[in-house]
This record gives sequence, C-alpha cells and structure tokens, in this order.
Amino acid sequence: MKKMLKLALIAAAAVATFGASAQEFPVKDKTITIVVPYAAGGPTDRVARDLAEAIRKPLGGISVVVDNSAGAGSTIGSAKAARAAPDGYTLLLNHVSMATMPTMYRKLAFNVANDFEYLGIINDVPMTLIARPTMPANNYKELAAWLQQNKGKINLGNAGQGSASHLCGLMFQSAVQVDMTAVPYKGTAPAITDLIGGQIDLLCDQTTNTTSQIEGKKVKAYAVTTTKRLTTPALKDLPTLAESGVKDFSVTIWHGLYAPKGTPAPVLAKLNDALKVALKDPEFIKKQEGLGAVVATDKRIEPAEHKKFVLSETEKFGVAIKAAGSYAD
Repeated sequence: MKKMLKLALIAAAAVATFGASAQEFPVKDKTITIVVPYAAGGPTDRVARDLAEAIRKPLGGISVVVDNSAGAGSTIGSAKAARAAPDGYTLLLNHVSMATMPTMYRKLAFNVANDFEYLGIINDVPMTLIARPTMPANNYKELAAWLQQNKGKINLGNAGQGSASHLCGLMFQSAVQVDMTAVPYKGTAPAITDLIGGQIDLLCDQTTNTTSQIEGKKVKAYAVTTTKRLTTPALKDLPTLAESGVKDFSVTIWHGLYAPKGTPAPVLAKLNDALKVALKDPEFIKKQEGLGAVVATDKRIEPAEHKKFVLSETEKFGVAIKAAGSYAD
C-alpha cells in the first residue's frame, strides 16, 4: 500500500512539474529548433529561416534555429520531428508534402494525421506551367493541341519524388488526361537548366523558382495554377489554367508549422499565438512577397482549420497520385 502511495505521489509530482514547465514555456536559455526536411538554400528553407527570425520576437527573443534534415521526399526530417520530445522546442516546417506522403509512400515511420499537432498554415506559393524555349506553342490553346498531338513523346521534368513540381505535374497530367514521361532531377536548378537546353519539354514549378526565368524569356510560360491571375509584374499577363480550359484546376504549394503529438495545450497555444504575430510582421511579409509567396491570413492559421485543410488536400492529391501510380517504398 505504501509503495502504491509512493508511486502515486511521484506520478503526481511529475505531472505538476510538466504542467509548470509548460506554463513557463519558452525558457530563455533554451533553443527552439525548426526541422526543415529539405536541403538548405531551397524555397522551404528560406521560408523557415524568415519565420525563425519573425517568430522569436513574440516568444520573448528566444533563439530559434533551422535544422535541415533532407532526404526521401521529406520523410526523413518529418520522422525526426515526429519522434522529438513533445515540449515545444522542436517543430516541423513542411509544405504540401504533408498531404501527399500518406498516399505516395507505402510505408511511413509516422502517421501524418495523428503524430503531429497542427499549428497553422504559413503561406501559399503559386505555380507556373513553363516549357522549353523552342516549344512551338505560343499560348495555352496551342500547347493543349500540341499535347494531344504528341502523346507518348512528352517529357515532363520535376525536382524529384515528392517535390512541388512533381506534385503539380501529376495534377496537370490527371487534369488534361495526357500521359507524359516524368523526368526526375535532384532539385529544381538542374531541371530548369535542362528545360532551357531543350532536354525536357515541360515543367510546373513554384514562382520562387520560375519568375526570373520567365522575366528573362529563357523559357516559355503558359499559365499560373492559382484560381486568380497574379499581380507580379512578370506574371500578371499569364492566364490561369482554369480560365484556359483546364476545369477547376488549382494547385498552390503551402507551408505549415507542426509540433510533435502530445505537446501540452498551453505550449501549443503560445506557439500558435506567436505564429499569428509573426505572420503580421511587415519584414516577414516583405520577404515572403519577394519569394512570390502570399502570407496566410485566413482561418487556416487556426490549428483545427489547418488540420482540416491538410486532410482535404490529402484527398485531392491522393486521387492524382493513385491515377498516376506514383508510389515510393
């Protein structure tokens, strides 16, 4: 009986200590690590580093660092974050891959829906459909005809399995119902280099990677993947794919912030409050606009709406992935 009472007292003390530490979060001499499941220097890494600077202010000036744990279509870094201590000091910043991993990978070391606490959507990044400079089509109507005439001979580049360009390419193929040969690269840079050189025909990628190429007329641009036209000077004359005849087509690459499952509610509340403040930071907004991204201001910045949105995106992308048979072990 005494032993049971002693164990109960120890457990109660542990709970009390854990609750107190949650209330004190964040402790100034500790560091928050944002795990980015991609290599340094890419668009998602830049978003994370901008956010790290903006979010540290509303968290009392605590140090916030970025940990690039790249590989296997973002599954390595995501698994690392899922296994981290649920104390608020390790977070995950990932893009639309959160909605595609459940379908794309037959085996995952984590459950996207259940092994994370959802903190909020950060931004949306539009995509553009571009082609080699020698492509004979000069507008989307002509491109659509060219696609029909060249079935089985079209090379569609992407930046690797699970990349934004890979996902956009799958969605585009599904929408136009034209099979294309996927040509994966180790990143966007070599894909665009080969597109400019004419080794591949098409690429659908983020404005962060394509705007300068379009502006410099190094590639041909046909449309944007958003529901409305963009206001960026170099892209403002591009129609949307939806208005060009690809019915209901809409793909944007969003970024979200996550914590390991089991992170205490008071800690999650403080992190979400800090995220909301960061998303209103003028310097952060300016930096994101420079990347061609639109900072989130809608209900998806709330945890429940963030999760609801990701689950709906999982269903949408799942249809295209299954149709293309694009799976990885």
